[in-house]
Formats: sequence, structure tokens, C-alpha cells
Amino acid sequence: MIDSTLVSHMDRMEHIRNILSMRGRRILSLWFPRLGAERLLRRMRGMPPALFAMVGEEANRKVLTSLSPGAEGSGLYLGQPLPDALAMCPDLVTRLRNPHAEAAFLAALRRWAGRFSPWVGEEAPDGLVIDLTGAAHLFGGEEDVLKAVAADCTDLGLTVEAGIADTVGAAWGLARYSGKPGAHHRNGDAVDQEARATRSRAAKRHWTRGGAAPVLTAPPAPVARIAPPGHTRQALTPLPLAALRIDEETVNGLARLGLRHVGDILGMPRAPLARRFGRDLVLRLDQALGVAQEPISPARPPLHFAVRLTFPDPIGLPEDIMAGIDRLLPPLCVRLTERGHGARRVRLQLYRADHTMQAVEFGLARATTDPGQLRPLLNLKMAEIDPGFGIDMLRLEAHVTEPYHPRQWSGPIEGGERVREGDALDTLVSRLGARVGMEALTRLAPADSHIPEKTAKVLPVAWSEPATDWPRPRNPRPLVLFRPEPVTAPEDPMIPARFRWRRRDLVTASAAGPERIAPEWWLDEPEWRSGTRDYWRVEVTTGERLWLYYAHGGAMSGGWFCQGVFC
Repeated sequence: MIDSTLVSHMDRMEHIRNILSMRGRRILSLWFPRLGAERLLRRMRGMPPALFAMVGEEANRKVLTSLSPGAEGSGLYLGQPLPDALAMCPDLVTRLRNPHAEAAFLAALRRWAGRFSPWVGEEAPDGLVIDLTGAAHLFGGEEDVLKAVAADCTDLGLTVEAGIADTVGAAWGLARYSGKPGAHHRNGDAVDQEARATRSRAAKRHWTRGGAAPVLTAPPAPVARIAPPGHTRQALTPLPLAALRIDEETVNGLARLGLRHVGDILGMPRAPLARRFGRDLVLRLDQALGVAQEPISPARPPLHFAVRLTFPDPIGLPEDIMAGIDRLLPPLCVRLTERGHGARRVRLQLYRADHTMQAVEFGLARATTDPGQLRPLLNLKMAEIDPGFGIDMLRLEAHVTEPYHPRQWSGPIEGGERVREGDALDTLVSRLGARVGMEALTRLAPADSHIPEKTAKVLPVAWSEPATDWPRPRNPRPLVLFRPEPVTAPEDPMIPARFRWRRRDLVTASAAGPERIAPEWWLDEPEWRSGTRDYWRVEVTTGERLWLYYAHGGAMSGGWFCQGVFC
């Protein structure tokens, strides 16, 4: 048996090794506090508006999500309702927030940050984290790295704040909260706190007597916040608790106990903190101090499969366009094969001589790397192409792909090639989908339910496999199934000798049953509120075989109904 003392000693040694392995790491955190607003301000021609803000949806109301320096200097703040902001600043210019465009812009900044280190990760929605270990000396030191960041962001028209420390958590906190004591963690409990509107009016009253109010603008360069190696604890001590990346509810709960800075909880026992505020607080504290490892996960560049062909003179004939496509398909399929992917959706872009572009696309039932399967589908799209004054360039892109592995088939040979069962169906589905759309092609698949109308479900053909084995019901089911139709018959569970259905008087010749089916008790089916049903297979004297049932009644009145017809 292993001694517990030896186990604890081994655990301590492993913990020490982890800490030693993290020594020497230097992390750069970049924060773009006005990313959303400045993304659009960079694109505005002429003089951009001084009061500009981005608006988003939050709790079914429109609030400010990003502000320009002038708007922030006028007393507006993030999360402020739009009507309140317009009441304070009637000249405020707003635009709706586009999270996808902001994410794409942050991805572009990530590629820019690759000049400082190959290990760059994103901290959505407005930050980057860079592992500077062993790379800062290439720029002359960490301070010169920050100067290069400031120069680049000034040229890009972006506001950036940076922090460098031994851990990701410490760099994140330094970039956002160093030099701002209490600016971001006020919760309304302190007596000295004052509303933003009050402070704004007080500033205006003060400057009205002494002259024109100054224009508040953001500093052109980031505020340098560098924690020397091994001084993480000292750098974190004066920061507010929000610098630990914990939620606002935890920050407010700690503030009610008089704990407002990171240094207030550094020496406290961890167990009471975890019991009172959850394990996330302790984890974030350990990550900031370097006790718990927090690796940087760089974003993998997306796979891109596209080829293009430029013509010396514009073309317009369908034969010429197909000749260009024949030159583009082989290299595109080679790239797909080399990366182990197959095209699932393909887009053809045609750039015209009048600086316009037309795009046509189609989907496939199965991923493929075979040019012979893509060419007929592109040929079907030729009727939709309008060459206009001529086409200068063709661009073929497989914008939706799937992992694809070549297969070796065995079976009969037709026309010198192996034939696999289902290939013809896949080709047919691809061609039909190119004409009417993949979403319009559906198939039935078995469903796990004993209710007759729920024994099958509808699935798209392109994203499902055909059912190989349909479960057999205990009793035959009708060929035609429709919504229950009322039958005029005596209120008796036994099969009636005569009944009236669809304005016809019918006589029972034979009957088999009953088969009792109850509704699923965990679901509320509106059609089954009439209670349990007893199904009968009834043959009438005219030769028709009907599927009748008697509903015993529940939330709705029962009686006799017809739901199907046998062949």
C-alpha cells in the first residue's frame, strides 16, 4: 500500500513542476474598448461624427454597445438605454450592431497581431491574447512592443489598451483595469458614488462659468501596463475584483463585505470563498496568479478552397464559360483531396466587365472530390447566368466542405467502373437539388412512437441516410392515413352494424379488433384530447376496408371516427 504522505509529497512535486514550467512566460493582452464603433468610423468618408454609438438588443430593449470617444466624453456609457442616450445627446448618430462583422474584424486583427508572435488567440468580443515568450527581444523589448502596437493601431484608427504579465489573467486585468481604480466595479452601494448624468451636468456647470467646456477625446496611444517578471501578485493587488474575470454578481457580493480589490482576498482562505461565492472565483484567482494553468489556444485559420481564372478579353458564350469551368475544376478538386475534404456546396462567381458580379451556387447530396460529379451540376446553372457586357474573371469556391475519405468499392463492373448501390440516387438528388433546392427534397424515416400519425418523420434527403429497416406494427396499418373524420354511429364501443361516413350509409360486413392505443402521457397532443382509442379494421358491403376507432372521451367528447383506408 502506498503511504498517503508519499502521495501528498508527489502531488506537491507535480504542482511545483507545473509552476516552474510556467516561469518565463510573458503574455500580452490587447483590448479594443471601442472596436464596434471604430470599425464603422474607419469606413466613413469625410468628417466622422463626434457623437457616434453602436446599438444592440438586450433584454428586449435597445442599448448602447460601443461608443466613440466623443460620445463617452459626453456622459454616455455602455449598456445605457437608447432613449436615455438620445435625451442626453440629441445629435447622437447610431448604427445597429453587427456581431458577425465585428467577429470578422477581430479575426483580421488577429492576423495582424501575428507579426508579434505566432501564438495569438481571440478573447471575444473585443480582445486578443498573445504569447510573447521569447519574441519581445525581436522588437527591442516589451516596451518597444507596446510602441509598435500603438503605432499600428493609430494608423488603423483604433483605440487599444495593453497589458503584459506572466499569466493570461494578470495581463487581461492590467489591460482593462490598471490605472482605473474603481472605474469599472462600482455597484451602487458606496456612498461616494454619483450618477453619470449628475457628474456630466456638474462638469458642464463648472465650465460654463470659466469658458467653453473642453472636448474629451481618447489618448492616441495605449496606456502601458507591464508587470515585471515574478511580480504578478504585486501587480494584481491594487486592481478591482472585476479584473479577475468574474461575473458582476460575485463582484457585488464581495463589495457588500467590504472586499473591493484583488489584494483584499489574496490572503483569505480559499475554502470559505469557494463555499460562499463558488469555485469560479477561486479558479480565476489561481489562474491570474499562475497556480492554475491557462493555455492560449490560437485560432486555427479556416480551410479555404477556391480557384479563379482571369481572361484577357471578356467572354459571354456558354461554351466559353464551361471551358473556363473545365480549367478550374481539376485544381479545385486536387486541393480538396490533399486536405482530405469533399465539396458539399459550391459557389461560382462571375465578375463582369461593368464591375458587377453574379454568383450561383448549388449543393450536393454527398461530399465529393470528383470533377465529373460537379461539372453536370454547374452545367445546369448555365441558364441562370447573365454575362452582361462580358465576364472578366471566374471564381469557383467550395465554401462548405466535409471530411472526405476515398473508398475502394467491390462489386459488379459496368462500363469499366465499379458501381456502388446508392451512387445513382446521390447523383439524382444532387441534380434535383441544383434545380429546386436541397431543402425541397425530403424522405421519410421511422420514428419511435406508437401513435399512428407519428410513426414516421420527414428528413432532408441530402443530410440523412435512407432507412434500412422499418419496424413492423403489431397490426396492419392503412395505406392512406388522414385526419380523423367523424362517423355517425351509436355511442357504443362495439363495432356498429350500420354507420354513416362522408354522406354515405355503409353496412358492416366484417370487422377485426379492437387495438387499443393511448396517447403519450408526457406530451399534450391536441388531436388526442378525446382520450384512449379502440381501432377496428372494418370491411363494408361495398368492398371498402376502413380504419375506424372509438374514442372513449377525455378533455373532448368521444365517439366514432375514420382515420384511414386500406388498399
